[in-house]
Amino acid sequence: MSHASLRIIRDEHAALSSMLRSMLMMLDRGPGSEAETFFDVLRAMLFYIDEFPERQHHPKESDLLFPKVVRAAPETMATVERLEREHMSGELAVRELQHELIAWELLGEPRRAAFEAAARKYVTYYLEHMRLEESVILPAAEKGLNAADWHELDAAFGLNRDPLTGRYPLDAAYDRLFTRIVMKTPAPIGLGASGS
Repeated sequence: MSHASLRIIRDEHAALSSMLRSMLMMLDRGPGSEAETFFDVLRAMLFYIDEFPERQHHPKESDLLFPKVVRAAPETMATVERLEREHMSGELAVRELQHELIAWELLGEPRRAAFEAAARKYVTYYLEHMRLEESVILPAAEKGLNAADWHELDAAFGLNRDPLTGRYPLDAAYDRLFTRIVMKTPAPIGLGASGS
């Protein structure tokens, strides 16, 4: 049986994974002669992570999905505890990364290495976080949750409208943000040059 919430979670993970990989592609390419665009896009990406995954996606996992999974599959408790710690530190982590980016942009090349190291560490952490959710939590949910659980999860996650998943129209309030990301970011998330 297919559940809308599982599709939404996986779609949002795929969109975020693509963005994180595009961020690494941008770092590998560097600002070159288009520093203004480079920093503009990275700022938009980090804002997106703070605005959507941190404020919409993670709270629904923490408040709804994880408690249901632990109830149905108590053996997932250690994984859920780890994921919860990561959720609790996620907002601070993305804000620290935003600070490192602004430091590089405003204070120059001496701050580049700190941002690049922090960004690479952040991307690795986030990709592993999503892998763990998809390899442990979602299969446990599919196996153990009941119809009432799925009804509640599908309704809650159904309110998400992340345009980067490609399934929803742009929200007018975020049109400028998503246009900036999609038009200037290298593939796979954007339509900008891949740098290869």
